[in-house]
Formats: sequence, C-alpha cells, structure tokens
Amino acid sequence: MVTARDVARLAGVSQATVSRVLHDHDSVSEDTRARVLLVLAETGYQPNVAARAMRTNRTDTIGLIVDDVTNPFYPELIKALTKELDRAELRMILWNSAGPGESAALQAIDQRLIDGLLFTTATARSAPLASAIRRGAPVVLVNRGVPGLPCDQVDSDNADGAARVAAYFAAAGHRRVGLVGGPESASTARDRMAGYRRGCAEYGLELAEDCVANGDFTHDGGQSAMHTILERTGRNHPTAVFCTNDFSAFGALDAIRTHGLAVPEQVWVSGYDDIAMAAWGAFSLSTVRQQLSDMAQIAVTLLRERIGSPDRALVHHRFRNELVARRTTAHVEPPA
Repeated sequence: MVTARDVARLAGVSQATVSRVLHDHDSVSEDTRARVLLVLAETGYQPNVAARAMRTNRTDTIGLIVDDVTNPFYPELIKALTKELDRAELRMILWNSAGPGESAALQAIDQRLIDGLLFTTATARSAPLASAIRRGAPVVLVNRGVPGLPCDQVDSDNADGAARVAAYFAAAGHRRVGLVGGPESASTARDRMAGYRRGCAEYGLELAEDCVANGDFTHDGGQSAMHTILERTGRNHPTAVFCTNDFSAFGALDAIRTHGLAVPEQVWVSGYDDIAMAAWGAFSLSTVRQQLSDMAQIAVTLLRERIGSPDRALVHHRFRNELVARRTTAHVEPPA
C-alpha cells in the first residue's frame, strides 16, 4: 500500500508538504502542488482514515437520525443534508429512530466512530438524545426542536406558517374550517396545530371540535382523521381543511373524494412541508414550503462549529416559511 512517505519521496518533498496539499493549504507553491498531485494520481494514494482519526481524534463522520423513511419528507431532508455533508467532505451514517437507531448512534459516539449527531426527529422523551447531551456529544436538532434542550437547533416557524394558512382561508371567505392534526409528541405537529388555532381565533374562523381530528403524519392517518371529520359533520362539513403535513393531506384528499365531495369546489385543502409530490399534477397540493436546503446548510455548519468549539454559545436558528397556492385551493394567491 502506498503511504504518504512514499508520495513525499517520489515527489521530492517532505511528508508535511504532502499533508498540506491533501488539506488544500494555500502555503504550497503551485509547482510543488502540481508535482504532488501528479504523484498522488499516478500511485492511487488513499489516506489512511483510521490513522488520521487516531492522530486528530476526528473521524470526519456524522451520524444522522431520521424517522420512518417511508414518509417522503425524510428522504428529501436526507438529500439536503447529504449535499451539505458532501460539500464539507464529511461522511454520513444513517440511523432510523423507529428501531434501535438512536441507541446505536449513542454507542457510535462512545466508540468514537462519529464526531457528532444530527437529530431530525427529536422529542422531549428521547432517552438517547438526553444521554448524548449529558455526555457532551456534539448535537444539532434539525426540523424538530425541543424547547430548553441545551444544544444547537435549526427549525422553521411552524406556528407562524400554520397561522398564515388560517389567514389565507379567511381572506378567501371561508368561515367553518377543519384541522387534521399530528402526533402530540412531535414539536412540529404541536406548533402547527397551536399556530392554526391561534390564526383561526384571530381571523374569526369557526374551528369547531367536530371539525378536528388527529392523524399520525401518515397517509392512512390523514385519511382516517378526515373520514372522522366528515362522518361527524355530514352536510355541515368544513369548507377548508389544514393538514399538519403533506403526507396526511394526501390521505385527507382521498377521504374527501370518497365522501363524494369535490376539491377545491366544495372543500379546500392545505398541507405543510411542500415535499416534491405536492407539486405533482395528480395532487397539486397547496402547502407551506419549508426551506430545507437552507436548514440543512445551517445545521451542518453549526455541527461543524460545535465539534471544533464545544464551549461556544448555543444557537437556535428559525426560518420563516412560504405559503404556496395550487389546485387544492383553486390557485387563489395568498394575501401579501
């Protein structure tokens, strides 16, 4: 196996110079850099990752914890985070929190297999997350936050986004509206439900309890919740419904059509997240768009900074979201 010492000998430079070229330091002359790069290419040299990890106490590997990847939102978030990690020349190990993934990630921290963790599905009841914080592991929460937890967090203003859906419905003349909620354990669901209720109260919308049912952020959960609302209300059904994520909105659309109602002529529907499927012609779902690329960029930056400076001040970065009008709300543009 070719070593850095071999590369240095063949290029006629020191091992330190080879290291500086590998790390793209600007202190190396262009002629020397070109000579070293040529030898690297000719010999097929690959850095010894294990040796470098022992020397620097870094693995350049990040753990990413996600929820059920059958929800289309998470592959899109993973894609955005992977792009940023690739840009930073960091590797990624992916765990699913639906199984033993969180505990496995914690073991990886203990064994120094990863440098830090990105949690996308954090809840206040997550024992592995609490344990990681207690151990001083570099942690960033992205997408779901946990108020008061001493770690960096990146999320969007879910309450404000949902309140703006209520304002949108009111501006379009709706009065009796509905809500397909999400799991209470998720901060995203809680904040969106609270924001929507606040918006309904502020803009004079009637959100009766028979027009509210919780799902579980899945298609089937949204479909079941919408069936419940329509069975309760009969002809007095809501004329506009907010679903706390796009996946459950797809289920709600199926339920509405099963009951013989037309979207958007008789019922408007809005989701939340703006996953790629929401823009497909078959759905054309109005929704609240999260800035996933920007969230991913900030999350990776914060984690790298936390790894390098464990004692720096905590950061909570919150993004404002955008309401996108499509066919399920008759393409009516939201108020400015």
